[in-house]
Amino acid sequence: MGANVAVVIGVGGMGQAIARRQGPGNKVLLADFDEETLSTVAEVLRGQGHDVVTRAVDVASPSSVAALADTAAGLGPVTQVVHTAGLSPVQATAADVLKVDLLGTALVIEEFGRVIAPGGAGLVIASMAGHMLPNPLTADEEAALAHTPADGLLDLPCTDPELLGKGAYGLAKYGNRLRVQAASLLWGARGARINCVSPGVIATPMGLRELDGENGGQMRAMISASGTGRLGTPDDIAEAAAFLLGPGATFITGNDLLVDGGTVAAIRAGRMAREA
Repeated sequence: MGANVAVVIGVGGMGQAIARRQGPGNKVLLADFDEETLSTVAEVLRGQGHDVVTRAVDVASPSSVAALADTAAGLGPVTQVVHTAGLSPVQATAADVLKVDLLGTALVIEEFGRVIAPGGAGLVIASMAGHMLPNPLTADEEAALAHTPADGLLDLPCTDPELLGKGAYGLAKYGNRLRVQAASLLWGARGARINCVSPGVIATPMGLRELDGENGGQMRAMISASGTGRLGTPDDIAEAAAFLLGPGATFITGNDLLVDGGTVAAIRAGRMAREA
């Protein structure tokens, strides 16, 4: 009998840690837009004994994501799908953040929702930024973000990059949570689950770039105000992912787990002012 397939999309720090944590006993399909980094990470994991195959993917392309899902299904039963790919505000324009972080996530949820095996589980990496929107969305806006077919998401008034500006990242990550909630019903019809994790500031190359960016001072203040007072590590996220993907979480779906060291809790408790 062949191995089950664990798909990890995005091979940054969190993707690598999750692939390493979930790899034993599975065939790991790694996917990323950056083929050079993808190849390097795959070789490292193979050297550590993991069974790894790779595919390039552009998560903002419907055909590319559909092809990746088909490839995964051709390798064996797809029992785990972890989507970590994303762009941060210091890496890209608002328009590109929305394409990758919002549209890309919606496409992954849709396409892998048709191939996920019974008993399987999906996980989307969102962000604590989705818990700190400066302006609440209306019920109609939330419904549109949750249920509009992926190919229409970027045409919604609430996803206009010119209006959102730097707020595009938080909006996209909030949208991820809404998509996961809605998709839990469709995934449930296949006997599968899907959840998301909202990391805080994690010590990955992306996270460290954000700390060095124009909002770095505010981010450091949030870390200092949090209950743990430290940066998160990729392994912190991998452990949370392992729980949500594993047998101990079979009654959890459509949910979001904050793994932020208590940052959002500190803000909500009034320990520091919420800032846009």
